Amino acid sequence: MPSIPAAAATPWLDEQNIRFMLRECQTWAIVGLGGDPTRTAYRIAAFLQDRGKTIVPIHPEANHVLGEDGYPSLAEVPFHVDCVDVFRRSEAAGDFADQAVHIGARAVWFQLGVIDHDAFSRTSRAGVPMVMDVCPAIEWPRHG
Repeated sequence: MPSIPAAAATPWLDEQNIRFMLRECQTWAIVGLGGDPTRTAYRIAAFLQDRGKTIVPIHPEANHVLGEDGYPSLAEVPFHVDCVDVFRRSEAAGDFADQAVHIGARAVWFQLGVIDHDAFSRTSRAGVPMVMDVCPAIEWPRHG
């Protein structure tokens, strides 16, 4: 019996999409980014900033994080966002994928452990590349 190529079994880990996001997406809205430096979202946002990316904190209580103004929702960001990076539980993440499509984001990234197959299908059908269950800091050495 022939084996299924890894990319076909996990289309949300498409190497071309990961490479596109890391290389071409400049402005990253980080959903769940608050001011707590011990949280993973904070560390990954700082990592992206250190690599020249502009980060946009999206958090109901985010006022100013890592030197950037925060917004309570994606809809309230007054400029274009390239990639929406989601640090939320899987059951809440799909709504942010839909919002990313609605605001015209070029890509959606769900962090490690964040998986929503239905959101992946909806986003892909809308023509917006999406990856999930992966971290930019892990992928950067191979694709950044």
